[in-house]
Amino acid sequence: MKICEGTELFNAFRKLDLLEEFLEDEEITEIMINGTQNIFVEKNGRLFQTDKRFLSRDKLEDVIQQIAAGSDRLVNEASPIVDARLSDGSRVNVVLAPIALNGPIVTIRKFPKEAITMKQLIEWHSISPEAVDFLAMLVCAGYNIFISGGTGSGKTTFLNALSQYIPKDERIITIEDNAELRILDVPNLVSLEARNANVEGSGAVTIRDLIKSALRMRPDRIIVGEVRSAEAIDMLQALNTGHDGSLSTGHANSPQDMISRLETMVLMGMDLPLAAIRRQIASGIDIIVHLGRLRDKSRKVLEIAEVTDYRDGEVILTPLFTFRETGEQNGKVQGVLEQTQEIMHTGKLLAAGYKQKGKSWSTV
Repeated sequence: MKICEGTELFNAFRKLDLLEEFLEDEEITEIMINGTQNIFVEKNGRLFQTDKRFLSRDKLEDVIQQIAAGSDRLVNEASPIVDARLSDGSRVNVVLAPIALNGPIVTIRKFPKEAITMKQLIEWHSISPEAVDFLAMLVCAGYNIFISGGTGSGKTTFLNALSQYIPKDERIITIEDNAELRILDVPNLVSLEARNANVEGSGAVTIRDLIKSALRMRPDRIIVGEVRSAEAIDMLQALNTGHDGSLSTGHANSPQDMISRLETMVLMGMDLPLAAIRRQIASGIDIIVHLGRLRDKSRKVLEIAEVTDYRDGEVILTPLFTFRETGEQNGKVQGVLEQTQEIMHTGKLLAAGYKQKGKSWSTV
């Protein structure tokens, strides 16, 4: 992307220096700065090293302080790791020296200016129309849905798209480390964001604090952007106390792995018997949607599984939709997301006024 010298000068003094060029390029989805000399970008799922360089470490650190200040965050040698966001919603992670030996390290995850819809995900073959109709019905009926996947698999994007099926007359509370969700056209929306401790080490507001506070705000649904640690116990308690239709995401390699990771995260916050934790998971989460990045770098829904039971000390998962590869064409993985099983727990669908006709459900 070619920019004139005057624009470079303006960016250097008034904006985020050479980062502006990458931020304005809509094809770039991730920016990775490894010190002053090595800058990489991701385009179409592939990494490229750029020829751009920061003039000095001081200049890069000035940009970092500008980003942190814009999110009311603090980053320095005493507190060398910070998560922040840019004004356009892009997510930023910063790690300073001496923690980062070749630092400062800045990683920026960009998000599209317009929220991605399920229609677009269908066009990109990330999910099938049948699976979208199925999930839309479950969201409307108040099923608790957990989205799992690896780094960069599209969990936040999918959560945003899925949230558009929430009825517009409900009160929704979103809880995030860094505000990234874009819930559209919902008047009764409360967005909460965690806060780091100040210079004196006080004033922190954690995800756990926000979940506990949200329960006193009369929510219909609670959306936790990502569960990473001890807040899992608070989220599960919320799911088990009448807040149907809640959504969240977490890092995992499969739906079954997500169950195991939730168990571990709960133990970080409370010493409970494993059987009690598994019962909480089985009764609180209805559906796990698992996303993945295939070898061609495409992002797809790989499995939709129902949490069907707690039996013999284990949480039982039943795959409802599974992605099956059919080959490759022009370097792109081909496949279909097939329905393999009917949903077993239909109580919420029936309570929401859905009726089953053959294998399909409708409100008529």
